[in-house]
Amino acid sequence: MKRNHLVLLGLAGALALTAGCTIKGNAGGSGGAGGAGGENNGQGGKTASSGDGVGGTFVGSAGPGAGGSGPTCATDSDKDDDGDGLSEAQGDCNDCDANVSPGGIEVVNSDPMKQAADEDCDGVVDNVAPASCDGNLQLTDPDPQNGARALDLCQFVGADDKKWGVLDAKYVRANGTAVGASRQIGLLDGFGPNVNVQLGSRMLALSSGGARTPGQPEVCTSHGCTGYGAGTAPPGFPQNAPGCAQGTQIRDDVGLELKLRAPTNATGFEYQFKFYSFEFAEYVCTQFNDQYIALVNPPPPGSKEGNISFDNAGNPVSVNIAFFDICDPAATDFAKNCTSGCPPKPVPFCPLGQNELLGTNFEKGFTSEDAGGTVWLKTQSPVVGGQEFTIRFAIWDTGDSSYDSTVLVDGFKWIANGGTVVVGTDPVDTPK
Repeated sequence: MKRNHLVLLGLAGALALTAGCTIKGNAGGSGGAGGAGGENNGQGGKTASSGDGVGGTFVGSAGPGAGGSGPTCATDSDKDDDGDGLSEAQGDCNDCDANVSPGGIEVVNSDPMKQAADEDCDGVVDNVAPASCDGNLQLTDPDPQNGARALDLCQFVGADDKKWGVLDAKYVRANGTAVGASRQIGLLDGFGPNVNVQLGSRMLALSSGGARTPGQPEVCTSHGCTGYGAGTAPPGFPQNAPGCAQGTQIRDDVGLELKLRAPTNATGFEYQFKFYSFEFAEYVCTQFNDQYIALVNPPPPGSKEGNISFDNAGNPVSVNIAFFDICDPAATDFAKNCTSGCPPKPVPFCPLGQNELLGTNFEKGFTSEDAGGTVWLKTQSPVVGGQEFTIRFAIWDTGDSSYDSTVLVDGFKWIANGGTVVVGTDPVDTPK
């Protein structure tokens, strides 16, 4: 019996340019309407005026060739006229536009009716950041900076830099304590034959067992491989779906924590993830539900204890989250071990079948247990332009050290479209 077995285990063990800024009367032009590429979602930046809300909008402009009278930007080089945190003396090449500064992220102008802008003040228009930088990474690379690169975060900056990017990276336990690399961490080029990397060549895998697939070194050959051992959950965790039994102890917890500085013209960020667990389907709504979180500090509006990844019903990422559509449709053990608050069997059940379990070590036959997984999901979160914050991607076993779970994380992008970004998780529109 799984849980008796686990009790025994528990006992055992951005180049600056200086330029004046004077825009008067019929100054026209708004830039950066957006295109694909790099560490942004290919859209414009914050609206700095009554323009159309796309990137590069000049204060007082109404588009190319606009006439009439508009406000005048001051020319004091030591004053931050546009409120983006940098003055002309500090390298802001257009201190009339809050979308433009050495700390901005470059966006592509795809609208011929709009004037392109040099959002990052490097002297070149529309030179977006690289789409990825993970082509040469190895599965067992222990450097947490390369874990960030596997997520497609490619720009690393120092504390005194004006640019956006990664300030620090480290592998951690769930509570943020630093830890060395192990088989619970992997930089994968795929997850079996049917699950592809979403951006670039690698994705980050974090597991409460082994972040490996059959044939790889140190692959876990059972449904319960031990790792870092007993852990301490962050305050407010673990969590479970409302009405379900709540576990309190966590084990084999592991994560990647990044300290980031957002582009000054960013309004948010997004990333993709995919969750697998041996807990599905018999341990739905029990105290043993393993959990994955993306913990942001300072907590953004709409987060739950700082966590930004949960479904529309408020369920945290475990076997209780919606979108658990990859599994055996013939299985009859849904919520078999649930004793209270038990949900009905979904209809349809396992609509995507078992194809994306094959070759992952979650397929039945590699081990003796059923398992399941979610579709690719995308989480987005608001951010204040220029803000420094941490995000901790972490996973753990809840209540035991068996029936392990794995999360794949990929495709981090900055959002700079000028609109309102809210915390939310939804299926990726066109999964690869």
